[in-house]
Amino acid sequence: MSVSRTLRTAAVTLAMAAATATGAVVTAPAATAATCAVTWGSLPKSFAPMTARQIRGVRAGQHACYDRLVIDLNGWSSGATGYDVRYVDNVYHDGSGQLVPLRGGAKLQIVIKAPAYDTSGELIMEPNSLTELLDVTGFSTFRQVAFAGSFEGQTTIGLGVRARLPMRVFRLEGPELGQRLVIDVAHSWN
Repeated sequence: MSVSRTLRTAAVTLAMAAATATGAVVTAPAATAATCAVTWGSLPKSFAPMTARQIRGVRAGQHACYDRLVIDLNGWSSGATGYDVRYVDNVYHDGSGQLVPLRGGAKLQIVIKAPAYDTSGELIMEPNSLTELLDVTGFSTFRQVAFAGSFEGQTTIGLGVRARLPMRVFRLEGPELGQRLVIDVAHSWN
């Protein structure tokens, strides 16, 4: 390590320690275009397996560089949960084929290869409104999240977004034996 780099690191460390000792608030720098560089693209993302896991709920969050949708699944089955997430012209209700109106300049169809109903056919999720699963008012990218149905073991959710932007999809294990399907949509193409 060069001498100037060592001195710079020591100076930053001392400044942080002094600020902490005096009770000053130390904040992280705001995200910049350079820190928000994404390489995800906007092409379809899919993983095929069906599962007997059931969708327990849907939630959303805002991050510096993207908006995030999380679909929670219970742990009543083993194996990975399949999905198909893609930009489409329109999202349609499973079973009936009726149009699901979505706000935004682009629409993501999210198909989760898991039911949103229990073994007696009752919907597990209890949203206030099927057309507004979540309140995403004020989000940078998300405009609307709507339930499009659960039919023959798979569930469709429509996500209205500001524009066709990069997105990524991945699974996380937990909590406990459950899984989470995560969909991130970037705020820009940076």
